[in-house]
Amino acid sequence: MQKKLNAIAILLAAITTPVDAFTANHSLNDLAEQLNDRWSIANTGIQWQVTDSHQDHIEFSGEQVSGIIYYGSDNAGNLVLNRKLVWPMLRTIPNDTHASLIHEFPLDASPSISLNGETIQHEKLIQVNFDGILTLTSRISPDITIVRTLSPSPDKPLIVERISFENNAQQSVEITTSNFNYRYETDDSKSVYGRYAIEAQSQSSGSFTLAKGEQKTIYVNYFATQTGQSRQFNSAEEIRARQQYVTQLQQKLELKTPDPVVNKMFEFAKLRAAESIFRTKGGLMHGPGGGRYYAAIWANDQAEYINPFFPFLGNDNGNESAINSFNHFARFMNDKFEPIPSSIIAEGDDIWNGAGDRGDCAMIAYGASRFALAYGHQAQANALMPLIDWCLAYNKRQLSSQGVIGSDSDELEGRFPAGDYNLSTNMLAYGALVSASYLNKQLGDPAKAKQLHEQATTLLSNIEKYFGAKVQGYDTYRYFDGNTKLRAWISLPLTMGVFTRKQGTLAALLSSHLWNENGIYSEAGNKTFWDRATLYSFRGIFAAQETDTAMRYFKYYSRKRLLGEHVPYAVEAWPEGDQRHLSAESALYARVVTEGIFGIEPTGFNSFKAAPYLPSGWNEMCLNKIQAFNDNFNLCVKRNSNKQESYTVSVYQQSNHQQTFQWQGESPLEISLK
Repeated sequence: MQKKLNAIAILLAAITTPVDAFTANHSLNDLAEQLNDRWSIANTGIQWQVTDSHQDHIEFSGEQVSGIIYYGSDNAGNLVLNRKLVWPMLRTIPNDTHASLIHEFPLDASPSISLNGETIQHEKLIQVNFDGILTLTSRISPDITIVRTLSPSPDKPLIVERISFENNAQQSVEITTSNFNYRYETDDSKSVYGRYAIEAQSQSSGSFTLAKGEQKTIYVNYFATQTGQSRQFNSAEEIRARQQYVTQLQQKLELKTPDPVVNKMFEFAKLRAAESIFRTKGGLMHGPGGGRYYAAIWANDQAEYINPFFPFLGNDNGNESAINSFNHFARFMNDKFEPIPSSIIAEGDDIWNGAGDRGDCAMIAYGASRFALAYGHQAQANALMPLIDWCLAYNKRQLSSQGVIGSDSDELEGRFPAGDYNLSTNMLAYGALVSASYLNKQLGDPAKAKQLHEQATTLLSNIEKYFGAKVQGYDTYRYFDGNTKLRAWISLPLTMGVFTRKQGTLAALLSSHLWNENGIYSEAGNKTFWDRATLYSFRGIFAAQETDTAMRYFKYYSRKRLLGEHVPYAVEAWPEGDQRHLSAESALYARVVTEGIFGIEPTGFNSFKAAPYLPSGWNEMCLNKIQAFNDNFNLCVKRNSNKQESYTVSVYQQSNHQQTFQWQGESPLEISLK
């Protein structure tokens, strides 16, 4: 209890300390360490040694299925397990945003177990592990353990549960597992592709004797199919395939820092970001997940949040899904300049546009320009230019007499007021103009690049005049005309490299009006939080060269999300959605590392800016096997003789070419790959 009280006291000190005092307040260095960890880092993942009642949920996905697994221990210490499975391509009627086939399998939807002829009623949960696969270890007697391992298939409509029994008693025991065969058929009048069969089948069930030290394994397959689809699966091979998939992701874009929590959280962020890609009839589509958002794309989650990250990860499915999403949005360009829909749903067959224009063209132009630069392929960049140009032209048509861009709402779709002209739409449009300028210069059109740069400069000046304001005593930005409360998205100028109101904005973001134990509130005076705003804020604070401040809060957030009560990913929001593990939020976490901590900003197909400031206490860090810019390279930084602002930055390319820079940290490095 005293440790928890100390944590609260330090947190309160953190959120009430003026920003200009942060670097002098050394007690904040211990902010993350004061959290009460439920989990610990173990082997290749994280582990919870169960000593009390606690329940959580986690999502994992493959190309044809997603599983939201609810697990934990009840008040008596018994295992709690419910498997909520989603099949995004088995569409239901009405075929709208949420029309994925969903079915739940509680704990009793598995083979019954008998020990020496007595039916087991409860399993005592003793340990949980997660390393991309969820492992639940229980006891059914003092000497008999059951290990349940749950895994999605990487490419089949299947979740596999491996159930292993181990005998640690001195004598042999008799175990019987029932033959479990569940089948439910949907109403074909309520399904897009006819009748679906939802099934759960056990393999290798029966009676067996376990001698001392022996193990026995059975499998249960949970799956759904449409008529004619294969129902034959190799359970053990599907688990191995998932393990191989996780390992492959771990071996790309490797983060090496002195902080194991940040390293591990980044590793998991890569996994959650990349796994939630579904093979739809409209091509590969990255989907947020959360039990609601599948086989569809959004201008924010996909175009803005995750697509610019995929080239860095070098995941083939990720890059293909990004290109596919931009192609889908491009279908809706039109001569009348009517808005592009916010979301393309139902495998590409329909749209959702319920919030009107959310600034979607700003989102798309920003994401497409950043993606094209980092992807580093001229042909693909040329293919994306018509969409980028159309979106920039659309934005220009929304300019007011005061030179700022209007939209019906923002990405929060009316949950909070946004006025007719909001800061988010305008800053994203500014970022789009900057990146599009770089892109056109790379494509050999310097005149157009100059024109876009001038438009960006003008827009930024108008943003300052229109949005620059004192809000709740802070010299920062109003979110819209008439706005009197601090809003989370005041971090966007920092994220886009605009530091005119840096000190006031930093102070506002980290004041008790916005900062709380879960990150940044969406609006001062409201307890709602969305992780996306917090993660953008971290990127902005790192970009503002407030490295120590940013790292203190980032380490706190990382530890809370990785080792706390709801793990191991960034979440969508609260109270909405009960902190769903939406996928694109994990990409935003990863971008805090690539674009925040390492300060990477694409400027060409093989060039970028980098500002890898080391926080106090770190003498070196590396981001290895970066796949962006059509290359594979490591970016490392070391502190020179323990001096705070003197660094050696090294770039190691796969071609064995190496560049070394002596950097004083005054402005970002400009790096060209050879």
